[in-house]
Amino acid sequence: MAKAPNSADSADFIIAPDPSAPGLTRAVTGTDQTGAAVDIAVVEERPLTIFLNAREIVTAMTIGDHPDYLALGFLRNQGMLRDDDTITGVDYDEELETVVVRTARETLYEDKLKKKTRTSGCAVGTVFGDMMEGLEQVRLPATPVRVSWLYALADRINRTPSLYLEAGAIHGTVLCQQDRPLVYMEDVGRHNAVDKIAGWMLHHGVSADDKILYTTGRLTSEMVIKTALMGIPVLASRSGFTAWGVDIARQVGLTLIGRMRGHRYMCLSGDDRLIRDVDPGTIPGEDRKHRRKGARA
Repeated sequence: MAKAPNSADSADFIIAPDPSAPGLTRAVTGTDQTGAAVDIAVVEERPLTIFLNAREIVTAMTIGDHPDYLALGFLRNQGMLRDDDTITGVDYDEELETVVVRTARETLYEDKLKKKTRTSGCAVGTVFGDMMEGLEQVRLPATPVRVSWLYALADRINRTPSLYLEAGAIHGTVLCQQDRPLVYMEDVGRHNAVDKIAGWMLHHGVSADDKILYTTGRLTSEMVIKTALMGIPVLASRSGFTAWGVDIARQVGLTLIGRMRGHRYMCLSGDDRLIRDVDPGTIPGEDRKHRRKGARA
């Protein structure tokens, strides 16, 4: 499994983006507003077909890194991998662009695969109908959150070298603990980035009760559902909310914080769990360079 690149901004991550990794971007020549020729980096995307045992489940468009975590997390978040499942193998074939997850339990999901609901997600963008049913039993722990952690995370993550800053057209999701970002995943679809986090947690047996999930994308129903089903009690984003996402967050007890830019943020669920231990007036605004780069995503 990949380790973080050794740089000043990402050395403490367990996994961090590596914008220089081969195959993630390629140079394309175009013209700017003045008609001048300009070379820019654009994100590559490629198909990845996920199998569960002998059954083809889905083909996702992805940047291609961490296919094992993506497959595990997708199957876990769709309820196809149970907490008591014994995973006997995860086999990735780069040439065939497939990953096969094998379990000791025989799995039959033909009926589940017929029941899909289209969502606002990118790329795969599907949530099986019984994911919503699974939320009925979810009640997340009332984990306290220090606002100073949120400011520190936003500042650290926004300064970390990433495809998001290099080329745009990508979403980032970061698993955090208190004020420390742990695992930073990126992909063309925000749900793919979340699934990679879920797969990493499943593979390493990482607990969720004391974690924060930070995303660059919108706080939609899909993002809230996946975060809740992963058992993570706090979800934060630079971006805004959808009404259904807010409703679900309040239903399951998820602390939901959006529009985090500089010293500003909005909390639409779980305000009673925030510990306001820092004066927002002491937090500097976002530098213009970051805002300009971030706007391309």
